[in-house]
Amino acid sequence: MSARIPASTPDILEMLGELPGPGLDALAKAQEREPQLTKPPGALGRLEEISAWMSAWQDCHPPRLDTPRCIVFAGNHGVAARGVSAFPPEVTAQMVANFQQGGAAINQLCWAFGAELMVTALDLDRPTADFTKDAAMSERDFIDAFCKGMASVKPGTDLLAIGEMGIANTSAAAAVAHALFGGEAQDWTGPGTGVQGQALTHKAQVIEGAVALHKPGILNPIDALRRLGGRELAAMAGAVLAARFMRVPVLLDGYVCTAAAAPLHLVHPMALDHCLVAHASAEPAHRALCSKLGKAPLLDLGLRLGEASGAALAIGIVKGAVACHTGMATFAEAMVSGKGQSETT
Repeated sequence: MSARIPASTPDILEMLGELPGPGLDALAKAQEREPQLTKPPGALGRLEEISAWMSAWQDCHPPRLDTPRCIVFAGNHGVAARGVSAFPPEVTAQMVANFQQGGAAINQLCWAFGAELMVTALDLDRPTADFTKDAAMSERDFIDAFCKGMASVKPGTDLLAIGEMGIANTSAAAAVAHALFGGEAQDWTGPGTGVQGQALTHKAQVIEGAVALHKPGILNPIDALRRLGGRELAAMAGAVLAARFMRVPVLLDGYVCTAAAAPLHLVHPMALDHCLVAHASAEPAHRALCSKLGKAPLLDLGLRLGEASGAALAIGIVKGAVACHTGMATFAEAMVSGKGQSETT
């Protein structure tokens, strides 16, 4: 089932009211098989949950994982001119070239776990507006980026890992989170590329001022993403929505990716049920954001690179879950006494 292409923010809101649910028959089959496998109940922990999640959102049992894909969305931000990053905006395009040449961490991780890597650069020569002065994106630019994200999800994808690249995008993520969930700006502001001390205080002040400027005009959570986000954040949200309609389970990368998806959750509390947060970023506010969304990250490795690196790593975890669920013998097949069959096992 493919999603229609929205022409406006109201269209996106309407689509979020039409989301397909999990495949209940496939889920029931997964839940029926799991207790028959040659292990004590619950012995594989979250792997058991993950294999059932894959079946439910693929609407397929047994779940399949032959074609995992990873998309890195890249965008530039006008707010970078406010001195909120330790690196200049040119680095975004330079890193995109590095991805394309195979020299980045994400390339190695995708190769390691057999995932196809796609890189989508979004008007890098045309940064978003400085959101301390104006909305980051016009409605037209926002919808264009959102739809590019939707179109990036290829048919036949078994599992989608999503991430980003964009100098100053932790500021955009912090601004979106602050606008959506309140608190103090400093609660949502972290070092990003390595900003510390007075520079970090300045970054929080920039975010605080921007949210105060836009808050009165934010009519819905999606509008917060348009006013305070960036093209790559809009595209990630679009990819998440398209994946839901296409029955593709999604791994969200770190803080920026999770912030991009958060508005969908606030419009519809089940909008991210087909998503798992791949890892707990070292960006301090990521754990708080995951808590707001009711998501427990799969990994906790101190990563803060972005570029979908944590999501790509988590592909390996999902592969392990699917392999165990589909490949293990049942007690009957292995002629092993199961619970209730023997008191001597």
